Amino acid sequence: MAGEAAGFDALADGYRRQILAMLRQGDRAVHEIAEELPISRPAVSRHLRLLKEAGFVEEEAVGTRHLYRLRPEGVEAVRRYLETVWGEAATRFRIVAENVDGEVG
Repeated sequence: MAGEAAGFDALADGYRRQILAMLRQGDRAVHEIAEELPISRPAVSRHLRLLKEAGFVEEEAVGTRHLYRLRPEGVEAVRRYLETVWGEAATRFRIVAENVDGEVG
């Protein structure tokens, strides 16, 4: 659950979700992201660091700029966790539904 927890923690912040949405449109530098958010460049850098640690983004140095891009496999741990939880819940629901005798209490 450690990978999933880091992913959920990273997704818990609205600014980080906005950054991920921006990166869906393509690679961006810190200053490009900061121009679209009401937070400072250092704050954007901190959010990007947390997203990178959670595996959602990767960084590439291009000259003096650092470009950030989404890692497609970054959401994999969270997706697998949700599928597991949902799959188990759906299985329990089906078992209960199949065992109801049709009488209402």
